[in-house]
Amino acid sequence: MPYSSSLTDEEWIILEPLLPQILPIKKQTRPPNWTKREILDDIFYQLKNGCNWEDLPKDLPPYSTVYWHYKQWRAEGVIDKLMSILHAQVREQVKKKPSGQRC
Repeated sequence: MPYSSSLTDEEWIILEPLLPQILPIKKQTRPPNWTKREILDDIFYQLKNGCNWEDLPKDLPPYSTVYWHYKQWRAEGVIDKLMSILHAQVREQVKKKPSGQRC
């Protein structure tokens, strides 16, 4: 069930190709139970609603899994890197110079 904080298909098309270049490399010991999109949707739900991690809806991945990914990604600067990439893409789309460059 999508929530108002869930990524749309259009948003996911933009984010998905960026993730391999910014997510920390993790040794894969077994196939994941949850997709990166599901993890991101859960993180966005928590950030938008400000609820405790334990209070995330039960139809989403387990809060412990989501919180673990959130802590790992935050420590690696994934959110900041993602925002920087998206910011640069938007500036390029509107034909502005990259951030930090003066006239």
